[in-house]
Amino acid sequence: MKHSSFRVVCLVLLAGTALAAFGDDLTVNLESRVLETFDNTENALYVWHSDASRFAIGKDAADRNNPIYASLELKEGEFFPRLNYFEIWPMALFRSNRDNKQLRSLGIWGKFKRRGYNWVDIYPTLKSEGNDAKPYEIPIPGRARFLDLWVWSPNVNYYIEAYLRDEQGTIHTIFMDNLTYNGWRNIRAPIPTYIPQRKRIILDPSSSNTLPTEDRNSVFLQFVKFRIWTTPREAVDNFYIYLDQFKVLTDTFVSLYDGDELTDPDWIRENWGTNK
Repeated sequence: MKHSSFRVVCLVLLAGTALAAFGDDLTVNLESRVLETFDNTENALYVWHSDASRFAIGKDAADRNNPIYASLELKEGEFFPRLNYFEIWPMALFRSNRDNKQLRSLGIWGKFKRRGYNWVDIYPTLKSEGNDAKPYEIPIPGRARFLDLWVWSPNVNYYIEAYLRDEQGTIHTIFMDNLTYNGWRNIRAPIPTYIPQRKRIILDPSSSNTLPTEDRNSVFLQFVKFRIWTTPREAVDNFYIYLDQFKVLTDTFVSLYDGDELTDPDWIRENWGTNK
């Protein structure tokens, strides 16, 4: 009987040790974090750009010699799709708040020469870097559970994906939804559990400069871009799609440990300088 009691006590102690070791995985603090509003205000962090596959109108220099495209008035180096901001938004999100002149959505105007699996990429750069800015990957704080985006569709047989990069540099493609519906819809896509979201080494101190200091040590994923795909049986010669309110549902709980302040990017830059 004494041996049985001893075994029970040992099992309880082992279970407690295991729970302590994996506390970060068991403790949850879910938060909704907005990554981009697309409001295009003076204080916006990002400027959004687009790219497209080979059959986008204007991407081939020969398009300029075709009278069909002359009316588009494409300048040198311009091609479709085109991006712009508009004073529109989902009624379910902001109602008819017409007095708020800061609210915007990002519009995409696309044109392709032929049907097929064409794609349109939408990606950010840092506004602070001006016209020479390179594509920027938005850091996602915490362990992300869902991506959340409002998308207006004209009921086209297209679909939208999000691209995420993990800490090891691997890019993962997240299917978000088909666009076979009319009007605004709130799209929520789960982050698959096979995507690693546990930190082995801290990020480069310069890679998360848009996040508050308290979030920088809990970045496991970075948003790379959205990609909209057309399909072979759907018209592609003229379409419009709008995006608004991009956010994540994420677990921001991070346990502290002795010396965790030494991983603070600000501390590293201050004490080690910008050069590694």
